[in-house]
Amino acid sequence: MHPLTDNPNVKHMITQQIVQKPANIPWAIQMRAISTEEPELLVQRLTGAILGSGGWVLSRGADDEGIINLLFEFERHVCVDIYSMLIGAGLELSQQGHLRFTELCQCTCSHPDECGTEIASVELEIQTFADKFHVEDVYHNTPL
Repeated sequence: MHPLTDNPNVKHMITQQIVQKPANIPWAIQMRAISTEEPELLVQRLTGAILGSGGWVLSRGADDEGIINLLFEFERHVCVDIYSMLIGAGLELSQQGHLRFTELCQCTCSHPDECGTEIASVELEIQTFADKFHVEDVYHNTPL
């Protein structure tokens, strides 16, 4: 018998609430990085690598001061590949960029069925220093 009724035929039932998922808010990450690569070559290399990893390049460009701007998207299930590709391309990401991408990858790996096909968007600004020094100079003048 339900405690709030005097009718013995009433059964206690837990009311089921419809739990609504929060709106699918895509990950939008703004990041900064530096590189010692030539801007034109780096734009080409990153574009090919993003496309090869399953992403889409929405816009790209470089200015006269060596600043590259890339806007790209990808399905979250390839976030580790994208993150690895950025590091492998020689980018020195900002601390905040590393933290945000790590958070994205950990969240995605923890819930692959729920969010693996969601879209993540990255707005990446890269300051290049190819004119200031050469990569070979950095490697030869750096003590091991």
